[in-house]
Amino acid sequence: MVTIQLRNTKSRKVEPFAPIDPTNVRMYVCGPTVYDRAHLGNARSAVVFDMLFRLLRQVYGADAVTYVRNITDVDDKINARAAETGRTIRDITEETTGWYRDDMAALGVLRPTHEPRATEWIGAMKEMISTLIERGNAYAAEGHVLFAVESDGAYGGLSGRSVDDMIAGARVEVAPYKRDPMDFVLWKPSADDQPGWDSPWGRGRPGWHIECSAMSYELLGETFDIHGGGNDLMFPHHENELAQSRCAHPEGGFARFWLHNEMLQVEGKKMSKSLGNFFTVRDLLEQGVPGEVMRLVMLGTQYSKPMDWTEEKRASAEATLRKWRAMTEGVAPGEVAAPVLAALADDLNTAGAIAELHKLAAAGDAAGLRASAGLLGLLGDELGDWKWRVVAQDFGAVQYVGDGDEAQGALARGVAERWAACRAEKDFANADRIRSAALEAGIELRAVKGAVQAVKIGALDPAKLEDLR
Repeated sequence: MVTIQLRNTKSRKVEPFAPIDPTNVRMYVCGPTVYDRAHLGNARSAVVFDMLFRLLRQVYGADAVTYVRNITDVDDKINARAAETGRTIRDITEETTGWYRDDMAALGVLRPTHEPRATEWIGAMKEMISTLIERGNAYAAEGHVLFAVESDGAYGGLSGRSVDDMIAGARVEVAPYKRDPMDFVLWKPSADDQPGWDSPWGRGRPGWHIECSAMSYELLGETFDIHGGGNDLMFPHHENELAQSRCAHPEGGFARFWLHNEMLQVEGKKMSKSLGNFFTVRDLLEQGVPGEVMRLVMLGTQYSKPMDWTEEKRASAEATLRKWRAMTEGVAPGEVAAPVLAALADDLNTAGAIAELHKLAAAGDAAGLRASAGLLGLLGDELGDWKWRVVAQDFGAVQYVGDGDEAQGALARGVAERWAACRAEKDFANADRIRSAALEAGIELRAVKGAVQAVKIGALDPAKLEDLR
């Protein structure tokens, strides 16, 4: 069996991974807070841990891996969005959960084994909070329950920070009901217009950190194999998760391996709305960037290194996938190439695995390429429809959305220009006739954001297109 090596944040070393139970490899990853669309940074984490999920399934068996990714559907950001829009919290979380699933599916991200919603596990959270109070690790004060950081002598071990450093470097809420500035909230009171549940400490709702501790314990046990997330979660979220879980269940070890992916930039700069470089997955999909292309760009950088999304990388990934798809068209997958699997087993070295895919393509091994790319979530039929929908040629106001054939692009351009002229002259009868005839010839004409697109929807009939120009 292949030995997987992973960088364990807890030890700060790359270590051989050996699961507690090879027939039930268990992984927990912090999922979305569902109040808006997922941005590229959210997507990177989802793709990284989807890749690890695929690798574990490849090595240990598809039925031997339990992957839990939670959905946070009780949060102050959600409450604020409800207040802004006048919509109910449930409507917002149902809609945005659907958005997240759809957008991740467009990136080839598999659904986890379990997707627990925080609101469905409030009882487990209250039970864990009660245990922490009984053990002297938490205390109730003014409708709140807080974790007493000083009660956990190992606090700070995950992030490698001392408590003094954490106080100096973090925004710590100083509240009169706290015994210590570093103490964090496990339960807080809810106003009448906020979601709340009855508890021994009054009507309220859970703090963020307790959610993951309670749900991972219920679904994976007191000790499990891997806990993952973005490195922005290492402190305070993961540090607090580890502390409260360690204190509530001292007989267990919580997560044996901690993996954190680095952050994403856009064209060398931090993604920010103020810089105009903030993109959601849906933004790019609507701009014509296929999910499979986004996935290949993200996998082009190993997870523990900062990733830079650039237009150059996007164009290169699209060209690569177009070439690979042409090469593997109608080819049944063969065996996953050993060098590809070895690269992935080496601390999830996706960049190295992609280099091996290029070697397979250069050698003409279409079956091996199809199988090996499939392990990376690429070249599958479920993501393949983009090849007819990607903008291949841009003529300014007219775009041909097809497969890059220059002659077809010129024909489609002429038809689209004539259709646009008829629309501009309000000759809608001829515009409708041209559009219908173009559909029969294999081209759909669209008006999109001030431009005109001629979209290839199947095999083209050049003669019919010539007649329409």
